[in-house]
Amino acid sequence: MKRLLTAGAAALAIALPGIAGAQSSAVDARAKALEPKLLAWRRDIHQHPELGNTEVRTSRLVAEHLRKLGMEVTTGVAGTGVVGVLKGGRPGATVALRADMDALPVEEKNALPFRSRATGTYEGKTVPVMHACGHDTHVAILLATAELLAGMKSELPGTVKFVFQPAEEGPSDFTPDGKRFWGGRAMVDAGVMDAGRFGPKVDAVFGLHVFSRQPAGKLLWRPGPELASTDNLHITIRGKQTHGAIPWAGVDPIVVASQVVLGLQTIPSRQTEVTKEPSIVTIGQFNGGSRNNIIPDQVELAGTIRAYDARMQDDIHMRVKRTAENIAEASGATADVRIVRMYPATVNDPGLTERMGPTLKRVAGSDAGWGVADKSTGGEDFSFFANKAPGLFVILGVTPPDQLATAAANHSPQFFVDESALIQGVRAMSHLTLDYLSGAQQRRQAAR
Repeated sequence: MKRLLTAGAAALAIALPGIAGAQSSAVDARAKALEPKLLAWRRDIHQHPELGNTEVRTSRLVAEHLRKLGMEVTTGVAGTGVVGVLKGGRPGATVALRADMDALPVEEKNALPFRSRATGTYEGKTVPVMHACGHDTHVAILLATAELLAGMKSELPGTVKFVFQPAEEGPSDFTPDGKRFWGGRAMVDAGVMDAGRFGPKVDAVFGLHVFSRQPAGKLLWRPGPELASTDNLHITIRGKQTHGAIPWAGVDPIVVASQVVLGLQTIPSRQTEVTKEPSIVTIGQFNGGSRNNIIPDQVELAGTIRAYDARMQDDIHMRVKRTAENIAEASGATADVRIVRMYPATVNDPGLTERMGPTLKRVAGSDAGWGVADKSTGGEDFSFFANKAPGLFVILGVTPPDQLATAAANHSPQFFVDESALIQGVRAMSHLTLDYLSGAQQRRQAAR
């Protein structure tokens, strides 16, 4: 009997039925009714963007709304983060839904009535600020999802944590101890995914990101690696200064650094297994020297490393260090290699992705409304949450179909959001939550 029950639970885990048709229609009706609020929130937040770790106004707006919905709300998490806990009317699993709140040091070029004219301080300088990556939409979508699910509290079989995090794009400045304050990592370190002051331990976490150059309202996802890990690379090549006319009297760090740059390119192209996962090693800064006829003492290189597999990431780090140090040593120079791990790869849990695929397809409504996301070499700190519990990160297209060929990319001053797509984000997050919690309850019953 135990084996039969276990097999039944496994079957339910693979083929999760969606919520009943009438309830599904009711959820969509609730979402539609919230659309005016959704758009008002988005426009207000878009007009008042805030840089990483300075999201004071945004977090206050979020906290006030979650309190009005009757949630247990914690503010000041990882600086300006907010967590709201919604306890359903019935016991069950726990889902976390995450949105990022910060904007970018970008001057908006869109002619919108609610376009940003805000400024902020970035690394000690006053800069224009814009929601050029759509985090304003993420916050608005999650606020609407919170209101929708709070209105179904008595029917909810479990707990939902609404996680609004700061500084996904990184902090606006250095903290007093000289370290950067990164939002997703700091939220996880504060315990938002664990059992404790933020409620029960999280069983599954869902996130969403709007993307340009995808049709408005289209949902995309993929099992396994979806976004790359992100590492900052710094290399200092030290030689011996001399006159440019007598290079043999010194050690030229410019030549050595040039050889290092070329050597590093053989790591992704010749030393890693390209049939497993792609990887990138890019040098974006090459700084050294002060005069045309002086060979300097040292050269500074800076770049980025991207990978999709944690073991490959570690292996690439080892090879970068070995390559730089050995090339430098061969020329009588030295190389100091520093690699700062920023974000792990964002990996969608294969089991969770398979289980929730039917939900997303139902929300999409037709084959044209969904697709398999391409891998992106961009990074996202949703990865920290997905490393603590099975996670699924969904892409939402926000570009009018007739503008796909010319649409500006995320982070552009012309980044534009077709607001008709946002209700699809509310539907996706709401249905994912309800279907997961309902399925978890059914699996528990089948295992008894």
